[in-house]
Amino acid sequence: MKLKHIITVIVIASFGSIIYGYTLDVDEQDTAHKFIGAGTLALFLIAMPLFLYKESKHRKWDDYMLNEENVRKMQGKPSKKDSDNQ
Repeated sequence: MKLKHIITVIVIASFGSIIYGYTLDVDEQDTAHKFIGAGTLALFLIAMPLFLYKESKHRKWDDYMLNEENVRKMQGKPSKKDSDNQ
């Protein structure tokens, strides 16, 4: 099973748990809070990190660092390397 499918199953199960928690009656309020909390935790502590890992697996971290060269690229100015060569 691919990581994409595992993440999808976790997200669907989490949303199902949250929806089930909201559909429980008032006399089962403690159980409802447990289902809502478990679904929320699964979304944010399991599914989101897995998704972020999957999507950023083959990317270079230097592209996302805020250094002088990347700031110049964002401003549309030539980098120092280019200006030194001219």
